[in-house]
Amino acid sequence: MSLYAPPAELPTETFARLPDAFRRLRRSAWSDANRGGEPADCFLEGPSFDRDGNLYVVDIPNGRIFRIAPDATWTLVAEYDGWPNGLKIHRDGRIFIADYKRGLMLLDPASGTVASLLDSRHSEAFKGVNDLFFAANGDLYFTDQGQTGHQDPTGRVYRLRGDGRLDLLIATVPSPNGLVTNLHENQIYLAVTRANAVWRLPLMRDGTVSKAGTFIQLSGGLGGPDGMALDEEGGLVVAHLGMGAWRFDALGRPTHQIGAAGCFITNAAFGGPDRRTLYAVDSGTGSVVTARMPVPGRAMYSHS
Repeated sequence: MSLYAPPAELPTETFARLPDAFRRLRRSAWSDANRGGEPADCFLEGPSFDRDGNLYVVDIPNGRIFRIAPDATWTLVAEYDGWPNGLKIHRDGRIFIADYKRGLMLLDPASGTVASLLDSRHSEAFKGVNDLFFAANGDLYFTDQGQTGHQDPTGRVYRLRGDGRLDLLIATVPSPNGLVTNLHENQIYLAVTRANAVWRLPLMRDGTVSKAGTFIQLSGGLGGPDGMALDEEGGLVVAHLGMGAWRFDALGRPTHQIGAAGCFITNAAFGGPDRRTLYAVDSGTGSVVTARMPVPGRAMYSHS
């Protein structure tokens, strides 16, 4: 039973599909652990726009970063020994990667060079970083998911400050995934995949987290929530594996469902001249699909 009216359905259309020339169907250590041993020719994630309107995406099992031009032309920017899982572009143009195998990385898009930024905390390696988000002041929030879940609820959320300080904000999460802050940046919305929920982490005046709780409880699907994006009304777009994506308003009430049931949307970003087009990666087909949204996406500081 739902307490809310049925959400309006928003159709999607394909914007760009990874060309066959770039597809590599094979088993890997990543697919053995994350795809039940089934081979994968790609697994797209981490959509993020640069100032010129190009969309960057990562291909996890093949360690690749792609740039998709507004005309849907694909360019291989980098290929390296890693499992890039998330990508965000800083307002100064630097491209940050959350690499499951290697920690936080920096990409130089001109040369295709990928360099290590942070691979441990207190000499302890990360479990497997997943996604990241920049606050207005340049602080970088990122999740350390690894293989955590209800059997091991020790996933973590970190903040890397501009001065290099690394803060551990919470360490009791059963699979932390995508994250964004609210409009006032005094709360973190955190996708908790194995709990099939979105948590709310209040940020106290001293920068610590207190009274962490559930903001949205989902059900069903092929997995839990993955990547998320915020719109300018404080509404939250949540990729829900197997269910497409949902838009919730600032109070957590469902307003729209994006995409067909069964599709494997894993993350999304707002783009287009009016920021009302949602670009979502469908990792099941290796495609990027779009939907017109009722509210523009929040202006990202990387574009300022």
